[in-house]
Amino acid sequence: MSDRALGDAIVNEARRLGFHRVALVPIEPPRRHDVYRDWLGAGHHAGMAYLASPEHVDARADLRSLLSEARTLVVVALAYPRDVVPLGGASLRGQIARYARGQDYHLVLRDKLALLASALSTATGRAVAARPCVDTAPVLEREWAERGGLGFIAKNTMLIAPGLGSYVLLGELLLDVDAAPAPEPPPRPRCGTCRACLDACPTGAFVDAYVLDARRCISYLTIENEGPIPRDLRASIGSWVFGCDVCQEVCPFNAGGDRPSAPELAARDLDHAVPDLVALALRNTNQLRQFVKRTALRRVGRAQLLRNVAVALGNSGDARARPALEHLLAHPAALVRGHAAWGLAELARRGAVAADDIAPRLRAARATEPDPGAAGELDGALADLTGLAAAAAPA
Repeated sequence: MSDRALGDAIVNEARRLGFHRVALVPIEPPRRHDVYRDWLGAGHHAGMAYLASPEHVDARADLRSLLSEARTLVVVALAYPRDVVPLGGASLRGQIARYARGQDYHLVLRDKLALLASALSTATGRAVAARPCVDTAPVLEREWAERGGLGFIAKNTMLIAPGLGSYVLLGELLLDVDAAPAPEPPPRPRCGTCRACLDACPTGAFVDAYVLDARRCISYLTIENEGPIPRDLRASIGSWVFGCDVCQEVCPFNAGGDRPSAPELAARDLDHAVPDLVALALRNTNQLRQFVKRTALRRVGRAQLLRNVAVALGNSGDARARPALEHLLAHPAALVRGHAAWGLAELARRGAVAADDIAPRLRAARATEPDPGAAGELDGALADLTGLAAAAAPA
C-alpha cells in the first residue's frame, strides 16, 4: 500500500469511527517547546508540578520518546455537545463544563484510537506499533492539531476548528507506518482584534492573549487543585462545580446553529449538566461514586467536589442553601468543612441570611475544630461576619 493510499485509509477509517476532524503530521520537533518552557518558568502551571518534571518536559520535545519507532502522527478532533442548559431562576443549580457531562472523554477517545490502530493492522497485514494519546500524555497537542490544519490556537489558548468551534477534544495516535501527510496550511491567526474571551474570564486568568495563568483559572481551581481555593477568587467562581466554559461561551466562533457532536459525550441527564447543589451536598459516599462513575468527574476526589459545591452554594445567595452548608460543616474532610464555613458567611454577605443567625453555628464549629486549616477558615468566616455586623451598625 502506498503512503498516499495508507494516508487516505487512515483518514477514512477515523471518520467512520466518528472523529470530526483528522490530520496526518510528520514526526519532527515541535516549534513551541520554548513557549511551553517559558510558561512553566513563569509559574503559570500552578500546582501541576508534574508538568515541569524532566520526563514531561523532555517528552514534549520529542514524540519518539513515547513510541521510539513512530513515523506518523495522527491528530483527531472529536466535537462535544455545546447545548445551553438554562438555569433560569434555579439559583441552587451548579454548572459542569460541557465536555464532562457525558461519558468520560478519556475512555471514548482512547477506545476510538485503539480501534483505528487495529483497523490499520488489518489494512497493512501486519501488527502496527501504535501509541494512543489523550490529554494525559506529554504531547503539545494543540500545536500538532494546528500544524495538521485542524484549526488555530485562539487567544484563550484553545484550539478553534472552523465549522466546529472550540468545543472539541483532541487525541493523537503515534504509528510506526509511513503515511503521506496533508500539506501544512499557512498560519492563519483568526481572532483579529476580538478579546471577548479575555475580558469575560471571571477570575482574570489571562495574563495576555495566548497566555493562561492556571493559578487563577476556574478549571484548574475546581479540578487539578487539590487544596483550598484562594479566598479572593471564590466569589468569582459562581456556580461552576467542575471546570468552566465562560471563555468559550462568548467566542464568536461558537455562535450559530447546530453542529455535529459525539453522542457519547451528551449529558447523561440534567444533573450532569446543571446539578442540584443541595442534593449533591447531601449525597453519601456511594451515591457520589455512582454520580461520577465513567465520567470525567472522576478526576476529582469527593472532598474536592464537595469543596466546589460549598463554594457554589455560598455564591447562590439563596437562604435555602443554608441547611446543606451546615451539613457540609460537619463533613469528615477538613477541606469541605473550611469551604462550608466560607459559604455560610458568603450567604450572609449576600444578604440571604442574617450574620447574627450564622455566627453561633460557626463559633460552635470553631470550638471543636481539630484541623488548623479548617480552623483558619472558620476564623476568617467569623471575622467576615463581624465586619458585616459592624458595617450594619448605626453610626
